[in-house]
Amino acid sequence: MTDLTQSDPVPAITEQAATGAAAEIFADIRSTLNVEVVNLVWRHLATMPGALEWVWGSLKPLYLGSAITHAEYVRKNLALPHTPPLSHDALSAAGIDAVALSSIRVILDSYQHTNALALVCFSAFLARFDRAAPTRAVVPPVGDESSYVPPNRVVLPRLIPIAEMPSPLARLVHELNGFGEDSDPALVASMYRHLAHWPAYLALIRTFLVPLHESGKLSSLVGATRHLGDEFGALIAGEISTTALRLEIEPILNAVRRFVRHPIARMTGVCALIRHATPR
Repeated sequence: MTDLTQSDPVPAITEQAATGAAAEIFADIRSTLNVEVVNLVWRHLATMPGALEWVWGSLKPLYLGSAITHAEYVRKNLALPHTPPLSHDALSAAGIDAVALSSIRVILDSYQHTNALALVCFSAFLARFDRAAPTRAVVPPVGDESSYVPPNRVVLPRLIPIAEMPSPLARLVHELNGFGEDSDPALVASMYRHLAHWPAYLALIRTFLVPLHESGKLSSLVGATRHLGDEFGALIAGEISTTALRLEIEPILNAVRRFVRHPIARMTGVCALIRHATPR
């Protein structure tokens, strides 16, 4: 298992190159989350000795248990800034037909499903093992979220490497990735690379994200999302029973902290906003 993808913003094991324990855990992640894609955070952890086994072993019970309800609370209760919906006529004029729109919705639904779960679970991991993580646990008022039905497991289109994109499209992806980010835009969200199959769609969502970014509303949304992650993470951190014996844990904690505070928290909010504005 030596191949590292050069198309990712951090060292990562591709799903195709994974062997042994990493390949088994990747398969287990896909099965547990009911998805066909292993997100970058897991593929990055696979490059660190023992990290993938430790973190997945710690968080799998949460993904199957209490995190489901808390993640659905996050999805339902994020205070999204007002955004005019994209009309079918605007999408059609941009060359986004019904088939393309259906594929786009599949991508958005998949990330809406996994982002909120990752926010809650990785925040719990930090609350359990990271001394720098918030320790408060003011319990948000959780309603009846037990009826959540995850999206169907479908194959997403190929994740386009930034290096393969035409220069204007690559710059657009990087610009979109910076919206709502306060200090670490280097980790390019995979969602934008999946949606890059439809450059016109990315151009359309840029038009309504720009004023929200410039006004600070996206930053406020990301901050509120981080806060929810901290609250729920502190609440369920005690359910993690694993330890990290004989592991160098600081690089692992640094990686998890970077992902959960930046692309995961950012895209939990921004994906929800884009999905809300995109018709079925």
